[in-house]
Amino acid sequence: MSAMRETMNGQPEALRRVLADTDPLGAAVERLRGREVFLVGTGTSWHAANQGASLLRLAGVRAWPVQAQDAALAGPFPKPEDALVLMTHRGTKRYTSDVLQRARAEGVPTVVISRVGNPEADLDTVPNETSSAFTASHLGALLRVGQLAVALGATLDLGAVPDVVAAELAAGATGVIPPRRLLEFAGVGANAWTAGEGALKTRETSYVATEGGNCEHILHGPSVALGSDDALVCLNGGGPGAERLDDLALVASSAGSTVHRFDRTDLGEPLSIFALTVVVQKIAAECAEALGTNPDSFGKDLPGRAAAWDRIQL
Repeated sequence: MSAMRETMNGQPEALRRVLADTDPLGAAVERLRGREVFLVGTGTSWHAANQGASLLRLAGVRAWPVQAQDAALAGPFPKPEDALVLMTHRGTKRYTSDVLQRARAEGVPTVVISRVGNPEADLDTVPNETSSAFTASHLGALLRVGQLAVALGATLDLGAVPDVVAAELAAGATGVIPPRRLLEFAGVGANAWTAGEGALKTRETSYVATEGGNCEHILHGPSVALGSDDALVCLNGGGPGAERLDDLALVASSAGSTVHRFDRTDLGEPLSIFALTVVVQKIAAECAEALGTNPDSFGKDLPGRAAAWDRIQL
């Protein structure tokens, strides 16, 4: 079994540990209260920043996701009267590190969400993951932002999340197989970023050509290119605009694409990101297993890749 699969299977218990660890929340919440909040991350953590912003807005927080590179090089960047929530799996990425260093130097209140054992972390998630395909740390970070949102006034049934994740893992295979050409992921609202995570995770682990994002964006252009060599994954958490997934599915199926639809609405749209994230994790793992690729390696087991990665700083 891959390290990715092992980590995925441990997510329900990891999330229960996060829920039980409430001691550091008070200080973190006070750094955010009454402030405009910038959520910064890279890669999977960029998806988490967008999803986390949607959770904080439920508490009336003015929350804005910003790519770490953008914040580091050109802005927008939080001012001392704002606050920064920095999301990083390991605390080692180039631009997230630059953002944190500058924010602290300029007196910006910061909350760092990161792995257990990172000395910079204010709210920790899970121990450092063995697989490069981050799974538990992503859900742990989302749950941490959910805790902040609840403490600031949002109404969210976070206690139900571990059992929903466990049920999704127990539900078995998704039935999604690698298409001949493109695997498209589509979502609405916060689940547009779940779709982005599905595309990232599947391409990283199986090297399948993928794309993922907002359903409306896909309808207004990319959908035209879908055909019989492609497959579409529709991620439905309910909420406004969800019916547009039906329109996209109609367009794709009419073009001969295989359509897979996943409806996870039991906890409401805001928390559907947890179940649907597990869905796309499973798709990524299943595609890697079907093609015989190593989902844990970040492609470094392919000829010449490790040497190339060693020459750059992520």
